[in-house]
Amino acid sequence: MLKIEHIGIAVKDLSQSNDLFSKLFGKEPYKLEKVETEGVSTSFFMMGDSKIELLEATKPDSAIAKFIEKKGEGIHHIAFEVADICSEMKRLQNEGFTLLSEQPKKGADNKLICFLHPKGTNGVLIELCQEIKL
Repeated sequence: MLKIEHIGIAVKDLSQSNDLFSKLFGKEPYKLEKVETEGVSTSFFMMGDSKIELLEATKPDSAIAKFIEKKGEGIHHIAFEVADICSEMKRLQNEGFTLLSEQPKKGADNKLICFLHPKGTNGVLIELCQEIKL
């Protein structure tokens, strides 16, 4: 793993949360994006070499909607940048970690992503991210 790519925060209202975090950080999000396959709308704030991602559910059965229903708003996941997501997924499976998908999926911010099951990571949802090369 190369670095912390971003920290994902589940929010109920993306517009209100963008206002709040814009005041907190002193800048606007650099990107707004919907990821239909995940049932979320997102925004990203650049914070040095890392990012903060805000996630609002767009479907009542999405992972973010379920998270907020159980735990409320707050930190949802920590994402780590990897050079080769497929080899990293294989390495982590060999180490005994459970992946939430067998293949990487297209995520927000031009990334291929895969999540590790939090039961195997001390309750922390870990996301692997690799920049999609065009």
